[in-house]
Amino acid sequence: MVVPEPRPALDPALVEALKALLGNRFSMSSADRESHGRGESWHPGEPPDGVCRAVSTEEVAAIVRLAAQHRTPIVAFGAGTSLEGHVGATRGGLSIDLAGMNRILAVRPDDLDATVEAGVTRQQLNTHLRDAGLFFPVDPGSEATLGGMAATRASGTNAVRYGTMRENVVQLTAVMADGRIVRTGGRARKSSAGYDLTRLLVGSEGTLGIITELTVRLYGIPEAISAATCRFDDIADAVQTVTTLIQCGIPVSRVELLDGNTMAAVNRHFKAAFAEVPTLFFEFQGTRAGVDEQAAQVEEIARDHGGAGFEWASGQEALNRLWHVRHNVHYAIQGMRPGARVWSTDVCVPISRLTELVRATRDDVAGASFFVATVGHVGDGNFHLGLVIDPADPAELAEAEALNDRLVRRAIAMEGTATGEHGVGSGKRKFMTLEHGEGIAVMRAIKQALDPLGILNPGKVLPDPA
Repeated sequence: MVVPEPRPALDPALVEALKALLGNRFSMSSADRESHGRGESWHPGEPPDGVCRAVSTEEVAAIVRLAAQHRTPIVAFGAGTSLEGHVGATRGGLSIDLAGMNRILAVRPDDLDATVEAGVTRQQLNTHLRDAGLFFPVDPGSEATLGGMAATRASGTNAVRYGTMRENVVQLTAVMADGRIVRTGGRARKSSAGYDLTRLLVGSEGTLGIITELTVRLYGIPEAISAATCRFDDIADAVQTVTTLIQCGIPVSRVELLDGNTMAAVNRHFKAAFAEVPTLFFEFQGTRAGVDEQAAQVEEIARDHGGAGFEWASGQEALNRLWHVRHNVHYAIQGMRPGARVWSTDVCVPISRLTELVRATRDDVAGASFFVATVGHVGDGNFHLGLVIDPADPAELAEAEALNDRLVRRAIAMEGTATGEHGVGSGKRKFMTLEHGEGIAVMRAIKQALDPLGILNPGKVLPDPA
């Protein structure tokens, strides 16, 4: 048995300085520490030694300067919805909670952008925008903060049409490892001036800087929105339907796959009556004529691939109900085994390889000893297995890890990725060299240049040197 190295307690001088800076917004209570050491996943909690609740960029900068002075690790924390162990304090230190930084600073309808603090959630922003006829489209499903979504380069159900956080963040304000405050770029729709620091920080998971403000793209609310479900006997036929409609250039706004096990979980959790077979959820947006045309084209393609039973969700209430089911499917899957946790995989491959990958994965998980569900944003080649395991059972953990390992290796061999949207965290570090090769050395050089003390979210993203 490997005994972990003891970690030093917080320097008393640092504790006193943080109390003077933050007052009762600095905490070392067990409850606060435990709640800031875990996300929504199966990963065990790794609590920090102290929690700092910041309310401004300047306050974050002051905390970081103190931490750098005392060589104390820092982990940024938003809503705690991450799935790959991003917020675990692997080496102790401080958690900086940004949830209190939740002001919408500016909305510019003419420019179709808004500037917000990192703790603003996507639901909060969209509620604020509703009367302006605008919305922010990146939709991972959870009540995530926009700062956290930018840090993990999140996407979700709308990515097939609107892209991910990578495409929808215009500029950032970030606190660097030495406490400097950096603003990346302007709000122009394009620029070729210098290195793209915005894209460098989006997806860096708090390892290169702490995002405190961001400007995001907005879009007009469509004139018409329609949704439908379509069932299939074979999951591969459902995936091939999506591949065909994407290749045909049909601008579907959402297309989500739920397999038969997932539909069974949905029925049980929501007391619904869906057919418990592979099912696609579609959404169409645009003008009324355009939506009708898209829907007819998709229905024809689906029927050509064995799809049947198109059922339309008419009216806003029905639309909301359908997508509420999809957004909460994680909890429906977890409910199939009370007391268990969901190990959620997250591979993404070129759309032309998706059917092949889904078939191989279906065969691989057929003999699993625990409940396995499949869901996915298949319009962009991204799907997830929900492995419902008992994390306290070493045999189940080993089996889940082996299934995940084989899945990731298959995806990378198909020129795909270990993570389409959840991020690397601590959970996917071991695959980064396989995916990036010599690129890892470049990433390490960037990390060393921007965080020479290694205090920003240590133990995440980059694998340990061999």
